Amino acid sequence: MALVDFIPSEGQRRIADAITAAERHTTGEICVHVTPRCRGNVMKRAARTFDRLHLYTTKRRNAVLIFVAYEDRKFAILGDTGINEAVPEGFWDGEVEELARFLKAGRPVDGLCEIIAHMGEHLSQYFPGERDDENELSNEVTFDDIDDDDDDHNDDYGNME
Repeated sequence: MALVDFIPSEGQRRIADAITAAERHTTGEICVHVTPRCRGNVMKRAARTFDRLHLYTTKRRNAVLIFVAYEDRKFAILGDTGINEAVPEGFWDGEVEELARFLKAGRPVDGLCEIIAHMGEHLSQYFPGERDDENELSNEVTFDDIDDDDDDHNDDYGNME
């Protein structure tokens, strides 16, 4: 399946618009990255992608990555250190469960847009918007077709099955 089959161009625009709207109320930065494959541990792969995309460069270390490997039916939500230090344990659990429901139903764009809106609301409690806040990271969906060769298959987080 090609990326445009999973998230068509119009869907990518809807997701970028949802990120823009969510970030109006928070200094947090929300990013969505999709890839076809993740044969190994999805959290490890998301962390490598987080680093590769330099999401750790925000002033407040308050970026969050929604990582989806659509062919392998895995996903992860990963926050930077500023978020992880500020929010309670299990902060993303509701979003993980909700996104899983949308992905299982074959509605990735609707699910991502809804989760992004929830994230904006939740992040605004810990990182409220500021008048002079600048958008530090792109709101566009990023993607790659890198074939993951991670051998660690201990993976029970964010499964679409």
